[in-house]
Amino acid sequence: MGMFDDLLACPACQGSLGPSFAEATEDWPDWSCARCGARYEAEDGIPNLRLPAGPRVDTVRRFYEQTPFPGYPPRDNLSWLRARAERSDFARRLDRAIPSDARIVEIGCGTGQMSLYLARADRIVVAADLAREPLRVAAAAARRFRLTRVQLVESDLLAPGLREGAFDVVYSSGVLHHTPDPQAAFARLARLARPGGIIVLGLYNAFARVPLRLRRIVARLSGYRVIPFDPVLRDRQHEPDRRRAWLRDQYQHPEEHRHTLAEVQRWFDQNDVHYVRTYPSAMLGREDDDGLFEGASDNWRVEGWLAQLSWARTLGHEGGLFVTIGRRGDTS
Repeated sequence: MGMFDDLLACPACQGSLGPSFAEATEDWPDWSCARCGARYEAEDGIPNLRLPAGPRVDTVRRFYEQTPFPGYPPRDNLSWLRARAERSDFARRLDRAIPSDARIVEIGCGTGQMSLYLARADRIVVAADLAREPLRVAAAAARRFRLTRVQLVESDLLAPGLREGAFDVVYSSGVLHHTPDPQAAFARLARLARPGGIIVLGLYNAFARVPLRLRRIVARLSGYRVIPFDPVLRDRQHEPDRRRAWLRDQYQHPEEHRHTLAEVQRWFDQNDVHYVRTYPSAMLGREDDDGLFEGASDNWRVEGWLAQLSWARTLGHEGGLFVTIGRRGDTS
């Protein structure tokens, strides 16, 4: 494990984990807990630190096992990955904001493209997901790109195989709104950040999600033969695998919740996380060029509601995801 020793933990007792070489012929030795003695398989170098969960969590896990997304094209390379990520203004700003020696965890990494993109300089990245098949895709890409400072982990957020208070940056986008209890999931996620650490949380916005919900009504009534005004499906009409993945994720997901900025700010207050800003900005009429981890100059609740109404137009065409950023308090 080496550089990841202080970042992973037994999901049952938070004890220290280490490789078990009881069977010397194994290419990927099991991991074991020094405290409770539990053993965890690590096939393909991906430790299975996922404890049994309820039926709703298992339904979501099986959903993602069927269609890992996003995929990697043939003959890809690290330059392709970085160029693709940097088409996103948010990804570029996130990369600039994170220190070069940060310890990062991505919760719900999927096929790992954001984690692999952020794994540069001296950063250490742990990429965790509930489903193993997307993690296999991510691990294969990490090997192709020769990224050795990334550790893939199969784990459930509600009982993660991750060390509490160990990470400088906790990143989770498009995940908590697919959990049975997003508020409880956030409370668990917040504990992974060190005091003063940053939490970056991407969720479906209750207002910005309205256009897709209306399209979904039409899609269901037509048996998914008619889906009007979806620009992502239109752009992917010649990419059947990516088109099918978007259709499943946006229109057929078994568990979905939607949230407002005020609701997320309440979660922050309950878990000693200080609000920093949103992306896009929750301030009207301002192009926000400040650093992503720098506090917004204003946090007027009325303006926040009006900004979210505008997101139905600006974010609604791609599903209505917004990002809220917070800094964990100094719990000492």
